[in-house]
Amino acid sequence: MAKRLSLILVADAGNFGGLIVGSDGRVPVSLVKSFAVGNGDMFYINHNSDNFTMIDCCLNEDNSHSILAEVKALRRKKTIARFISTHPDDDHFRGLELLEASIGIENFYCVKNAATKEDETDSFNKYCELRDDPAKAFYIYKGCKRRWMNESDEERAMAGIHILWPDLRNTDFKAALAAAGEGSSPNNISAIVKYSIENGVTVLWMGDLETEFMEAIEDQVTVP
Repeated sequence: MAKRLSLILVADAGNFGGLIVGSDGRVPVSLVKSFAVGNGDMFYINHNSDNFTMIDCCLNEDNSHSILAEVKALRRKKTIARFISTHPDDDHFRGLELLEASIGIENFYCVKNAATKEDETDSFNKYCELRDDPAKAFYIYKGCKRRWMNESDEERAMAGIHILWPDLRNTDFKAALAAAGEGSSPNNISAIVKYSIENGVTVLWMGDLETEFMEAIEDQVTVP
């Protein structure tokens, strides 16, 4: 009989996460953690496999030391690490240059875009550097496949991450992409990222998709 998996919320110093454990209640399968970073988002998934995933970044002078120390300690235990950027907005990539300098980012997942900003911060410049690096960037879109992200092989198990949006053919997305390229808000080029494991919980990240945009695409996105 397959073991039943469940989600247990854990709290620590203002942070919370979901600890997915086996039915015996002892062996952790995966930890999903959200850092308390104020107005912004930063998560990691410490998979019970040779995978480590970070989603978005929001570092500042008050939190960077403790967060980087935690992430660095976990990342060094895994062979495969990826950073997923939901969209290029300041509160989702702030301090990216600090993260990259601390742990290195070999695999940078993002929606392919040419977003511009009037205020080109160090964090935005690092985002653009990683986004445009053919050796590091992997452009995500609805239904995309990638080894060890959502495909297993004999070497290691997949991470259980699937991309539900964007649909590159969608006219609303194309309009949002063009607007971001002209310096407007990048909110509506956000990816929808799903993490799930067999017989376990499902977690979604939706960036900052705006309500009107989500209503326009609701028939084209299948969410659990």
